[in-house]
Parts: sequence; structure tokens; C-alpha cells
Amino acid sequence: MADNFIGIDLGGTNIKIGIITADFKLLWKTSIPTDAQMGPGVVIDRIAEAVKDKTDTIKAIGIGSPGPAKYSEGVLIRCTNMPKFTNVPISNMLKEKFDKPVILENDANAACFGEFVAGAGKDIKNMVFFTLGTGIGGGIISDGKLLHGSGDNAAELGHIIVKINGRLCNCGQKGCAEAYASASATAKRTMEAIEAGEKSSLKEVLEQNGQITCKDVYEHLAGGDELAKKITDETAEILAVLCINTLHCTEPEKIVFAGGMIAAGDVLLERIRFYFKQHVWKIKPEDSVEICFATLGEDAGIIGAAALAVNL
Repeated sequence: MADNFIGIDLGGTNIKIGIITADFKLLWKTSIPTDAQMGPGVVIDRIAEAVKDKTDTIKAIGIGSPGPAKYSEGVLIRCTNMPKFTNVPISNMLKEKFDKPVILENDANAACFGEFVAGAGKDIKNMVFFTLGTGIGGGIISDGKLLHGSGDNAAELGHIIVKINGRLCNCGQKGCAEAYASASATAKRTMEAIEAGEKSSLKEVLEQNGQITCKDVYEHLAGGDELAKKITDETAEILAVLCINTLHCTEPEKIVFAGGMIAAGDVLLERIRFYFKQHVWKIKPEDSVEICFATLGEDAGIIGAAALAVNL
């Protein structure tokens, strides 16, 4: 009987679950509400219920979760969107429920690993991964392995400071890339500009909805709105600087962008590439690193989590 692997992508709202083969082919997937307010025990029970008739061929389990965590010990320290998940020994809880080996990984790292083994990073050994959403998550593959650092929480790439004494980030630092170039920050900067008196067709959206989304900004960019162009140019330039900083730290073959914001398409990617070429050093060829979009979409997290379990 074939050995397959379960991948779990634990989110504050939904849990994505999938089963892959040893060569990273996705066989099955589902999504269930997290209901995190019910507590870790209930959540684990609901995961078990979702796969109860599919465990006969399962060899091991991987789970990707927001941090911070002691990943090597399988313990979630704290999850912002799941207040009851504090110092939770989630790996041991899953081991007891399934009687299978379990590996815990940061959710962005899991998605990074998924793209590395089965997506945009397949067949290379060095890669940097960014996921653009409410924040900016990251992952680094160095010589074929995820970079973890001394405390298991390396590659918090959204918290690289790109502007000294800049905007206050939710992490408490000032000037983080996340505070400028995430999807939520892009929308927030647009709203602040309109409230400060800048003219834009987005003002009507703000008045009607009480807020502006990143999607709104890119839609109005396509319509020729000057403020939308200014904001999206600034976002792309920050992301380009982030690419340059990670290029010099890790020298990847590819820099891969994922997350909801890449739905903007080429208008985002080409701007990042433009500013990258404008600012990067000139002592090496400009094409020494490829900047591209991820290819696995929402499946990256479950594929990556499961793939990390293959060698348990």
C-alpha cells in the first residue's frame, strides 16, 4: 500500500487539508472552518474528523501554522488570530490523535517549501519566497533546505526595515516593509492620502464602503487614476528593495511572490522588476536572479506541509 502524507494549513478562519504522494502529487484536498474560539482540542478533533476515512495509507503529517512557535519542539507559542492557541503542543496532540509522526512548520515556510518542491522553485536549490496579504510572510531555501535560525523563527522577511523611523508596524518596529507594501498597507496608505486631500476616483469608493481594498487600488490604477499609480509604484519599489536586500543576504536563483496581491498580475510584477533593475548593484548581471510569481496558489501550504513530512 502506497505511503501518502497529510498536509495541514492552519489559518485563523479556515483549515486547508490535503494528501500528497511521496513525489508531491496532490491527491485530495478539503477546507473546513477553524472555529478557533472552541480551543485547540476541538480543532484537532475536527481535523481528525475531516480525514477519518483517508488515513489507511498515511505515513506522516505536516502542519503549517502562524507563529511565533518553537517549531522544532512542535509547540505553538501564540497565534494572533487564535487567542486560545497559547503554548499549545500541537505536534504531540496530532501524534496522539493519528498515531503518526508529525512536523510543525511556520505557515509561510510551508508554502515556500511547497513552491520549492512542486511549483515555481522546482529544480533549483536557492530561493526566496514572499507572500503578500494582510502582512508579508517569507521563507528562504538555502542549498535545498529551509532556513530556520537559532530560534526557529528566521525569514520574517516582512519585518526587514526599509525606512528608518518610518511607519509603525504591528510588530512594534518602525519602517518594516510590511507596513508599506503588504496588501493591507497599500490600501491603508491610499485611504490616508485621500483623507489628507489628494484627488482620486477612489474617494467615491471610500465614501460608499467606508474603506478601500488593495484590489480597489489596482482596479483604479487600470482606469488611469494618478493616486493609484503613485501608491502602487511606491509599493512595487519597496518590494524591489526587499528583493535586493534578500539577494545580498542569500543570493537566490529565484525570488517568488505569492499571496492575494499577486492577482494584480503583470502590472505588479513588471513594476517590481523595473525598480529592482533601477536600484540593484551593477557589478553583477541584472539577470542573476529571476523574480516571478508562485504557481501553486492556495495549495502551496498544504503541499509544503505534507512534503516536509515525507522524510520523517
